Amino acid sequence: MLRGQGVAVATAAHLLNRAGISVVHEPGTRRPVPVIMLSDPALALLRDVFAKPDLFADKVRIERRVVRWGAGEAVAMPHGAVVVSEHDLANVLDMFPQGNFPTSGDTNGLTTIFGMAPFPAASIQRFGERLSATARVRLSANADPATCWIESVDDGWLFLIPDGMGGAWLLAVGGVPDILAAQAPMIAPLIETIAPASGTFDTSPRMLEQLAGEGWLALGTAALAFDPICGDGTAQAVREAILASAVVTALGRGEDPAALITHYQSMLLAAMRRHLQLSLPFYGGAGSSPWWRTQYAASRGGYDWCTARLAKMPEPRFALHGFDLVRRELVA
Repeated sequence: MLRGQGVAVATAAHLLNRAGISVVHEPGTRRPVPVIMLSDPALALLRDVFAKPDLFADKVRIERRVVRWGAGEAVAMPHGAVVVSEHDLANVLDMFPQGNFPTSGDTNGLTTIFGMAPFPAASIQRFGERLSATARVRLSANADPATCWIESVDDGWLFLIPDGMGGAWLLAVGGVPDILAAQAPMIAPLIETIAPASGTFDTSPRMLEQLAGEGWLALGTAALAFDPICGDGTAQAVREAILASAVVTALGRGEDPAALITHYQSMLLAAMRRHLQLSLPFYGGAGSSPWWRTQYAASRGGYDWCTARLAKMPEPRFALHGFDLVRRELVA
C-alpha cells in the first residue's frame, strides 16, 4: 500500500512495480506548489529513474543565478535548471502504473509506505518557523529570462524564478511578497507588477522523529522537508523513494527487517543533518534581525539534534548499489 501523492510516492510506485512488487495506491490530497525549479542533478536523477532521457527538454531553462546575501554585493554564477509545475510532473511521470504484478518474495509484513498523514508515529521535529507565500509577477524589460535571483532582506528572503514568458514566480520566505520585495534593492527593480499573494505555506525544515517501524516507512515532504534555500527538495524526494523501494525489495530477499528499518532511519536523519549544515551559513550570514537570529538558532539546534541521534545509531550495514540495497561487505 502506498498512501499519498507527489514525486516521492510516484517514484516509489514506479520502482516497486519495476521490481515486480504489486502496488495498491491511496492518493489522498495535498496542496500543490505553483512552481518547481529542477536543478540539473535532480533532472538527471529523474531521467535515470524513469528512463526518460529527454524529460523536460522542452521546458524553460535557467542558466544563471544571481545572489545578493547579507551585506555583500550581488554575485552571478552559472546555474543549470528547468522550471516546471507539479502538474507538469504528474503529466510526464508514470505516476501509478496499472496492472497486476507478481510480488517478488515475502516482504516480511511491510505493508504500507506513507507519503501523507496520519503517520503511525506522528511526533515531528521542526527546525524553524518559516512561513512563505508566492506571487505572480510581471518582469521588467531588463530582467533576463534565463536568470533567477535570490536576495536576503531584513525580515526574510526572496527567490525570483522566471517562467520564460515575461512573467515569474516570486517566493517570499518570512513575509508577504510585496512587502519583502520593497526591501530588496536587487529584485525590486526587476519587477514591473506584482499580483496578490497566495495563501501562506510552510517551508521550514522538519522531519518525523520516527520515519520507519514494523510494517511501515514514511517518505515525501509530509515526512521530511527541506528548506528551499538549498534547492534540493525534489532530488531528496527521489532519493527517499529509491531508498524506500530498495528496503522493500531487500525485505523480499530475506534481509533482517530491524536492520533495514534502522538503516532507513539513519540515512534520512543523516540527509537532514547535511541539509541543515549547508543551510547554516545562509541563515548565519544574512542579517541580524530577530527573524534571522531565530531561524539560525533553530537550524543550529536541529543540526545538533540530528548529530546527537546519529551518534547513538549503529554504522550502516547496507549500501545502495544502483537501485538495490546490499550488505556493505558484499560491495567493499
